Amino acid sequence: MVLCGSNSYNQKYYLDKRFEKLPTKVKEELKIMCVLFTEEVGGTITFSYNEDGELEIETACDEGDLLYDDIGAGLLVKQLRNSRAEFFEALELYYRVFILGEEIEDI
Repeated sequence: MVLCGSNSYNQKYYLDKRFEKLPTKVKEELKIMCVLFTEEVGGTITFSYNEDGELEIETACDEGDLLYDDIGAGLLVKQLRNSRAEFFEALELYYRVFILGEEIEDI
């Protein structure tokens, strides 16, 4: 399930409607992270949840995009994961409780 994403080719940001109830500050932070990422390295970035409710960050580029920095993208994702670890953990908890309907005691 996709949470959000950004595309440097058409300069668009997307937030899945199922997450509209997230606090405004959280939605703004997600938008800033996505847009700054694609501005810096190009291509696309997608935040999505796997079957276990873990947040995954995926990057990609169009075939033939010579300006996309694959190494820079990987480093930036790693930096995001390290610097925003608590933020991502909170998003995973939100997803598991409010979207999947799990009990907080079970998590």
